[in-house]
Amino acid sequence: MSTFLTKAVMDFFVAFGIVVGGAMVGGIGAIVSMQPPTHTMLDIAGRIKIWALAAAVGGTIDPMRVIESNFFDGNLSPAIKQILYLLFAFMGAHMGSELVRWMCGGGRG
Repeated sequence: MSTFLTKAVMDFFVAFGIVVGGAMVGGIGAIVSMQPPTHTMLDIAGRIKIWALAAAVGGTIDPMRVIESNFFDGNLSPAIKQILYLLFAFMGAHMGSELVRWMCGGGRG
């Protein structure tokens, strides 16, 4: 598998795992503290999405710096790769939150 595809798949699953794992452990914490676990899990999955995206791509500043420096230097390939890494991580975080929503039986409302 190519290096690009390997990193893109890893970013997807890291973001996915952060959202699903965080929601599951938050649900356990809700049970321990006598809170409704489904509501807590849905809330955590929605709030942790952006942090899962940032953690999957390796921080918040470095990917933006790569995009900026390469784009303004005329090297579009590294900038496009970085944008695709962000897109894969976003898809993983979003699919993780949708899985939590599905497991909790929550709809769009």
